[in-house]
Amino acid sequence: MAENEVARPEEEEQEEKKKRRPLAILLIFLGVLLLIGGAVYTGIYLYSVFEPEPEPPTVATTAATEGTTVDNRVENPIDFAALQAENDEQYAWIKVPGTNVDYPICQSRTDDEFYLKHKASDKTWSEPGAVFTQRHNSLDFTDRVTLVYGHNGYSDKMFATLHYFDKEDFFNEHEVFYIYTPTSIKTYEIISVFKYDDRHIMNSFDFQNDEVFLDFLNMIRQPDSTLVHTRDSFTQELTTDDRVVILSTCIWRQNGVRFLVCGVLINDEETY
Repeated sequence: MAENEVARPEEEEQEEKKKRRPLAILLIFLGVLLLIGGAVYTGIYLYSVFEPEPEPPTVATTAATEGTTVDNRVENPIDFAALQAENDEQYAWIKVPGTNVDYPICQSRTDDEFYLKHKASDKTWSEPGAVFTQRHNSLDFTDRVTLVYGHNGYSDKMFATLHYFDKEDFFNEHEVFYIYTPTSIKTYEIISVFKYDDRHIMNSFDFQNDEVFLDFLNMIRQPDSTLVHTRDSFTQELTTDDRVVILSTCIWRQNGVRFLVCGVLINDEETY
């Protein structure tokens, strides 16, 4: 055998190393990938375990989602800014479902009789007048008894259609009326309607006296009258904490009498 045909051990070892080198590089690369992947997985796992729970939605967020206001106030349907721009003595609004009573309430600062013959909107002279209270009463309906007046006898204007309550069926089917102020919607349950004499109620009773007030409440609960309807389903005991609004109007061709619609406050919602 020739000398150059004899394989030397050193050359064979070098050749073998060259063959193994790519495999080693591949194994190292795979090992690095496994280490990186393991680290990422461990990080994700630890984050999922120790991630703080999300904060619950705030009241404001919840309210906005539900379409209500944060403080549970309700929208006021009356534009009091526009009303008072016309006449700043228009301080409330009354609505009696089933009737045409859907008017502003006025109170003159100087003359309790003014709105008997003047419009609410611009204070011009008008035979039917306006719906009004007198200065015996405050403007926020916190008095124990508030009297609201309106004319009868002018077609279906002002308080004329309150006489629908003359009929028992109508009385039974219409249980409430509403008074709106710039900050509230007040709901009154109609507990009685009846014919009464023409005394000035606010001048005739000292409603600051508890005994007098309770006697008056008992009277409107069970009036002694020839024309009367009472709400049998109203079982609430009336106390000195109750607030009453009485709607007063005339009776056609009957002098010396008044027709009263008596309501007790049962709900008072704040508005925006």
